[in-house]
Amino acid sequence: MSATERPSGQQQTGRDAARATADSAFLRACRREPVPHTPVWFMRQAGRSLPEYRKVREGTAMLESCMRPDLVTEITLQPVRRHQVDAAIYFSDIVVPLKAIGLDLDIKPGVGPVVEQPIRTRADLERLRPLEPDDVKYVTEAVGMLVGELGATPLIGFAGAPFTLASYLVEGGPSRNHEHTKALMYGDPELWADLLDRLADITAAFLKVQIEAGASAVQLFDSWVGALAPADYRRSVMPASVKVFDAVAGYGVPRIHFGVGTGELLGLLGEAGADVVGVDWRVPLDEAARRVGPGKALQGNLDPAVLFAPREAVETKAAEVLDAAQGLEGHVFNLGHGVLPTTDPDALTRLVEYVHTRTARSV
Repeated sequence: MSATERPSGQQQTGRDAARATADSAFLRACRREPVPHTPVWFMRQAGRSLPEYRKVREGTAMLESCMRPDLVTEITLQPVRRHQVDAAIYFSDIVVPLKAIGLDLDIKPGVGPVVEQPIRTRADLERLRPLEPDDVKYVTEAVGMLVGELGATPLIGFAGAPFTLASYLVEGGPSRNHEHTKALMYGDPELWADLLDRLADITAAFLKVQIEAGASAVQLFDSWVGALAPADYRRSVMPASVKVFDAVAGYGVPRIHFGVGTGELLGLLGEAGADVVGVDWRVPLDEAARRVGPGKALQGNLDPAVLFAPREAVETKAAEVLDAAQGLEGHVFNLGHGVLPTTDPDALTRLVEYVHTRTARSV
């Protein structure tokens, strides 16, 4: 269902959210415009590092939490209240749209997503039907609730990228070496392309639901794509990523692309269609800017482990990130990956305050 086919109330929700958040520091940075301070948010800011998250999730499975609008709303808002970050990230998991179309999978504590029957043949591909808005009505409801609560704070929509979703589906769960995934990619490139094409459609549909309900930006997480060489990414993965970004381009919301271990892929991540390229902690932002090229904002990239050091050390390392970002067309401060579960929440709060204070400027 396209934006023009959505009920008028949902169209209005999206337009109202866009107006309310348009002048936020986060969206201005994504658009490479002057900002009053460098905006900050953290991947996995809503999660296990927060005692209030653990309390509200107690006794509720992860996937169930993602399908309850009341819980999604509360969990998404928790880090905004506590840390005063400049954007909220929609609380979900990358396998939610796959579960919504009927795949037999679960998120096992201490393991991650586990797929009962991996997808490795053309017959298996038929289990990947298109995602319809009605499959994820709880997402529309939760986003609507969130934009009403967030006011001028932008909400970032969330989805897993086709390669990372494919890796989970083909491996049957998390993998260190992605051997089944690469065997399929190299051994049956036609089936691989068809798999990623279907996943691109599912991912794009999931992002559209969030945007139409009021999300002000979207981030595509390609957690495992750093396992690929640049030539393999360009040939076998990039077309699907391009399809996702092209599908949501007409909404005019910033599109962020992030992967782990992607130093050699940074230029390609931007080329795939992102407006903002997320950078992990391995590459300094000034070097990342050289690799990405002009016309893109950057996001990142403090090592999450730094937050376990004393306050002075955290601020020293944060200053290094901010110094490397001097002269960038646009910069969103973030970690170089997600918040680690045992991180002291107060360290995150102090980091937000430090970045805001250090970068305060008149515009």
